[in-house]
Amino acid sequence: MRPYRSLLFVPGHKGDWVEKALRARPDALILDLEDAVPAGEKEAARAVVADSIRRVRAAGHDVGLLVRPNGWTTGLAGFDLDAVVVDGLDGLLLPKVDSPEDVVRFDALVGHFERRSSIAPGTVELLATLETAPALVACDRIAAAAPRMAGLLGSTARDGDVVAALGYEWTAEGLETLYLRSRVVLGTRAAGLDYPVCGLWQELRDLDGLREFAAGNRRLGFRGQVVIHPSHVPVVNDVFAPDPAELARFAALVAAFEEAERRGDGAVVFGGEHIDAAHANRARQALAFAARLDQGADS
Repeated sequence: MRPYRSLLFVPGHKGDWVEKALRARPDALILDLEDAVPAGEKEAARAVVADSIRRVRAAGHDVGLLVRPNGWTTGLAGFDLDAVVVDGLDGLLLPKVDSPEDVVRFDALVGHFERRSSIAPGTVELLATLETAPALVACDRIAAAAPRMAGLLGSTARDGDVVAALGYEWTAEGLETLYLRSRVVLGTRAAGLDYPVCGLWQELRDLDGLREFAAGNRRLGFRGQVVIHPSHVPVVNDVFAPDPAELARFAALVAAFEEAERRGDGAVVFGGEHIDAAHANRARQALAFAARLDQGADS
């Protein structure tokens, strides 16, 4: 999965909201069939979501398109995937994943519907949302449960499912969720994946709080964030965008190290710091990730 700085939720049954959401310029849309859709609208919402995917692609938009289906235990997931695994879908945001077995079940269904729709196997990738105690305990195994897994979403929003499951008291500072969020990053990386995503900020008008929240999660290792309002997209895009000054430093660091290697040296002083292969590899990783972001933004 290409990296997305911002992933904006759109209620699946509100097809006319999609164009409004696109104007905010998120990196990806999450067309929601789960919590945002009333029970009586679920069936109709599937058709609306499938039409939204086709309409966005027909208009030439290359925004990421994900769908959040209903959870496995609802009995609705199969009907959801039957309708929305169509050409143009990039991935699924899986809700309430408790175990690797949940991912395996979704993986099998997605593979079936890819074949039926003549979509190349593995095209539709998976992000798993960790919203329960068992999920957070098993996060590394969940991340490694299927080849189409792209990353994990750590959902620690105020009054969300994780709060109910674990019983902590939410604060904007986030000390009570630091361990949980760290596990999400660690579990993602342990599985060899490059895309841990942080949960949303619910205070719609507190953009300063949003920026601080997003910046803290970036420092922790998250690559992007889900958002629930278009006004949050520019802030999140800015926070998770590479810093040009930092990228320039990384490029100069790599050049200095490679020059040292040509001289037969394994280390060099750069900007007053001792650097070696580990520093150069970290810099190359950051430059490569920034290039992937640029490709997504330009496509």
